[in-house]
Amino acid sequence: MRHRKKGRKLSRTTSHRRALLKNLAISLIVNERVVTTEAKAKELGRVVEKLITKAKEGTLHMRRQVIAFMPHKEAVRKLFNEIAPRYKDRNGGYTRIVKIGERVGDAASMALIELVK
Repeated sequence: MRHRKKGRKLSRTTSHRRALLKNLAISLIVNERVVTTEAKAKELGRVVEKLITKAKEGTLHMRRQVIAFMPHKEAVRKLFNEIAPRYKDRNGGYTRIVKIGERVGDAASMALIELVK
């Protein structure tokens, strides 16, 4: 039974999954949109929503928590200086997932995840 077990494993070990989500989060923050599989996009949405909520608080403690998750200077700077102020009056729902069909090679369902303007 899967009671109280959150998240998807994505057929990866814990460290591989963490690295994958970290890299996808950096790409989403820097580029503001990423095309990936639907399952990865849904997991990425959960991660990025939490990062933006922390950045909205704007304290040094929250900045250090975000840096502990993703030590990418450009992404952290953009998250705190550009993205978080954009959503100061919004209570969640910072990302949008749009399904874009199936991948040609293996018919995996693909999705575009982007930050809401």
